[in-house]
Amino acid sequence: MALAGGGVTGGIAPAGGGVLRVLRAGALSTVQDQGRPGWAHLGVPRSGALDPAALRLANRLVGNPETAAGLEVTVTGCALRLSRAGTVAITGADADVRVGDRPGDVGRPLAVPAGAVVSLGPPRAGLRNWLAVAGGIAVAPVLGSRSTDTLSGLGPPPLRDGDSLPLGDPTGDPAPVDFTIGPPAPTELRLRLRPGPRDDWFTPAALGLLLGTAYTVSAVGDRVGARLIGAALPRAVAGELPSEGVVLGAVQVPADGQPLIFLADHPTTGGYPVVGVVDDVTGLAQARPGTTVRFHGPQR
Repeated sequence: MALAGGGVTGGIAPAGGGVLRVLRAGALSTVQDQGRPGWAHLGVPRSGALDPAALRLANRLVGNPETAAGLEVTVTGCALRLSRAGTVAITGADADVRVGDRPGDVGRPLAVPAGAVVSLGPPRAGLRNWLAVAGGIAVAPVLGSRSTDTLSGLGPPPLRDGDSLPLGDPTGDPAPVDFTIGPPAPTELRLRLRPGPRDDWFTPAALGLLLGTAYTVSAVGDRVGARLIGAALPRAVAGELPSEGVVLGAVQVPADGQPLIFLADHPTTGGYPVVGVVDDVTGLAQARPGTTVRFHGPQR
C-alpha cells in the first residue's frame, strides 16, 4: 500500500533498494529536504527543513548530496530499523542516540548493521533533530521536493508507527570526521525585523512595543508558525485587510494583537496585517515554549 508521496508500508522494499522502517514515529516526524521554492504564485510554500543547514550537515556526514531528503524529528525522538547496512547521522538538538545496543552521538556518522534499530531520545534542550541515511529517503518528489508540507498536505504524510520509507542508493562515502558541534538551543532569541508592508496599520506605539519589549514563544505553534506571547500591538486601522501574499518570516498580527511568525509551512496569502518580516527564522526551529524573543530593527 503506497503512502502519499511515495512512502511504502508493510516493509516492502523497492527493487534494488533498502527500506527504513518506522518503529516509533514520535510526536511529529516528517520527511524533509531543502524545500520546493518557486511555487508561491500557485499557493505552494517552500516547506523543507526548519533548519536547512542542520539537514545539509547530516547529509554531508553520510556522503549524500546536500539536497537529499532526510527526517525532521520533533520533541519526543523516534526509533527506526534499517533493512540494509548503512550510515546514519543525526544533527540538531542534543539527545541520546543508540544503534542497537551501542550508544551513539549527535553530530557524527554512525555505521548501522542491517536490521539494527536506531533510537533517538527526546532533546535535552531545543525541539528538533534531523536524520540522514546514506542514499537518502527516496519517496517520490512532488513539485521537485520530497518535503512534507503539513499545511497543504503535499509530499508524504507525517510518519506513523509501522510505516516504511524507501532508501536510495548511496552515492558517496561518509565524511572523515570524528564529531561536529551544533549550536546550543537558544534561551533567548534576537530576531532582526524589517518593518512593513503593513506597519502603517498599527499605532506608532505598536512598533515601539514590538522592538522594545520581550515576547515568549507560546506552546501553540508548529511548522506553520511560531506564536508569541507578550504586549498586544494596537491597531491604527480597524478595518479588514484583503488577503495578500506573505513570506517566510512574516510577522502577522491577528485580532488579539499577539504576533505570529510564519515558518516553513506558512500559507502563501493571509488576511491579517503583517507588521514586519524577520530576516532569519532558523533559531525558532529549536525554540521551546517559554523561550524569550526580542526583535530589533535592521540598523543594529
